[in-house]
Amino acid sequence: MNDRISEITRFIAHIQMFSNLPPENLEAVAKVAIAKTYQKQEVIFWEGEAGMGFFIILSGKVKVFKFSPAGKEQILHIFGSGENFAEVPAFDGKCYPASAEALTTTELLFFPRKAFLELLEKQPTIAINMLAIFARYLRRFAQLIEDLSLKEVPGRLAVYLLELSDRSPNPSVVKLDLTKAQLSALLGTVPETLSRVFAKLSEQGLISLNGTSVKLLNLQALKVLSAEKRHSF
Repeated sequence: MNDRISEITRFIAHIQMFSNLPPENLEAVAKVAIAKTYQKQEVIFWEGEAGMGFFIILSGKVKVFKFSPAGKEQILHIFGSGENFAEVPAFDGKCYPASAEALTTTELLFFPRKAFLELLEKQPTIAINMLAIFARYLRRFAQLIEDLSLKEVPGRLAVYLLELSDRSPNPSVVKLDLTKAQLSALLGTVPETLSRVFAKLSEQGLISLNGTSVKLLNLQALKVLSAEKRHSF
C-alpha cells in the first residue's frame, strides 16, 4: 500500500459512513477516492450539473447553497473537515440539487458514482451507515425550513450561536467562523439586518461582540429566543 492510500485509509476510518469496516475494506474504499484541491471561492459544482459523485472534506470548508429567482443566495449548510456532501446524486444519478463552493483552500476526496455503487454491492455495511447520514440530513433541512419560515432573524441568530457554543471548548465564548455576508446568507437575511440584530442582542445584555469573538452573556435567554416563533422584534 503506498503512502497516499495509507493516509486516506487512516482518515476515512473515522468517517461515519465507513465506520465498522475492516482494514482491508477501508483500503478498497481509499483506492476509489480521487484527491482534489479547490481554491477559496472556487465552485466545486453548480446546481443542475450532472451528479458525478460525492465528496468528503480532508481539510478546509465548503458551503452548499442555492440562488432564488431574484438572485439572492441562501446557504443551506457549511461543511468542514471529515464531513461528506452531495451523496444523494451518487445514489439516484440525477443532477446536483444545489451548488457548492470552497470557502477556503480545500482538499477533497471525490468518490465517482459508478465506482462507489460497485463498492456498495460488495460492502453493504456502507449503505446501512449512509441511511443514518440521510436521516440526519432530513432532520437538518427540516430544522432549516422551520427556522426560515417560523423564526425571526434574532431567533435564527440565537440558534446559530448556541450551535457554535455546543462545539466550543468554552460554551460562553464562541468564534464566528463565517463572514457577515456568509452568515447573513445562512440565516436568510442581509448584512445590514444582521448587524442591527447583533447590536440589539448586545443592548439587551445577551451577548458581547468583539470582532469575530462573541461572549454569550445569557445562555438561558438565548435558548428562549431560539425557541420563539415569529413576532415583532
